[in-house]
Amino acid sequence: MNGFLTEAELASPPAHLLAEDTLPPAKKATQIIAIYGKGGIGKSFTLANLSYMMAQQGKKVLLIGCDPKSDTTSLLFGGRACPTIIETSTRKKLAGENVDIGDVCFKRDGVFAMELGGPEVGRGCGGRGIIHGFELLEKLGFHDWGFDYVLLDFLGDVVCGGFGLPIARDMCQKVIVVGSNDLQSLYVANNVCSAVEYFRKLGGNVGIGGLVINKDDGAGEAQAFAQAVGIPVLAAIPADEDIRRKSANYEIIGLPGGRWASVFEDLAVNVADALPHRPKPLTQDGLLGLFKGEAVGRHVTLQPASMADMCGAAFASKPSLEVVYDNV
Repeated sequence: MNGFLTEAELASPPAHLLAEDTLPPAKKATQIIAIYGKGGIGKSFTLANLSYMMAQQGKKVLLIGCDPKSDTTSLLFGGRACPTIIETSTRKKLAGENVDIGDVCFKRDGVFAMELGGPEVGRGCGGRGIIHGFELLEKLGFHDWGFDYVLLDFLGDVVCGGFGLPIARDMCQKVIVVGSNDLQSLYVANNVCSAVEYFRKLGGNVGIGGLVINKDDGAGEAQAFAQAVGIPVLAAIPADEDIRRKSANYEIIGLPGGRWASVFEDLAVNVADALPHRPKPLTQDGLLGLFKGEAVGRHVTLQPASMADMCGAAFASKPSLEVVYDNV
C-alpha cells in the first residue's frame, strides 16, 4: 500500500527528539495511521473527534472504519450509518454495475469517511473482509488520493490476519493505541505492541506512535503501562459525564472553541508529530503488576483438579488396556 504515499517529505524532527528506541520518523507527506484498541474502549469516539478537529485545522483527512461493526463513522454522521464498501460492492456486482467513489465515501465539514464493513455473523471471515475492502480501495484509486492524514480504525482484540494488515504489510507509518485504566484494554494494547515488535523482527518498519487514554479516571495504570513499554501518552480524555452524554447522543465534542477543544487540539498535534517507537511489550505478570492485587486477583492460588473432582465421585484408577509386549 506504500504506493499511496507521495514523494514530498515531512520535515525531519530535531535530532534530540530521536531516541534509541524510536524508528525513523514518517518520511511522506501523507501519514497513514492505524488506530487499535479493545472493542468498546472508545476508538470510534476518539477518531471521530480527532478527524473533525484535524479538518477544522485545515488538514485533509480520510477516516476509514475497519471494524465489522461498521460504527466508526456513526458519531461523525450524527448516528447515521453509511453504506459499507463490502455490502455496496456485493450489491453492485449482482446488478452488473461498478462501484463509484460516491457510493462508499461521504464527507462532513472537511472530513472524508468510509466503512469497509464485514460479513454477517457466521457467514464469513471479518479479517478476509478487511483484505477484500482494501483491494477494492486500490481499484478506486487509493494510491492517487491526496490526503494529509488517513486514519484507519482497527479492532485490537481480534488477532486474525486481516486485522493485522497495516502492521504486517507496512501499510502505515505508525500505530496509535487507545486504552483506559483497566486490565482488558491494556491487555489488548500490549498485544498490539507485541505484534509491532514481532513484525519488526521480521523486517517491518511500523512503530507505536503512542497511547490515548480514554475515560481517564486518574487511577494511573494506563500511564504506568505507557511508561513500562516505552511509548508516550498522546492525550488523556477524562471520564466526564458531559463527554459520555454527548457521545451517546452522537454529538461531536472536538469543536474549536468548545469546552473540550483543547483536548483534541493537543491530540491532533501530538498524533501528527508522534515518532514511531519500537515498544517493549510486557509479560502477563508484568501487565498484572501494574494493578493492585485486589483488582486483578493476584491472591488467588491455582489448585490442580483431580479425576474425582471431574467425575463428581470417588474415582478408582483402572488398569490400562494397552498391551505391552516384552522385548524379544
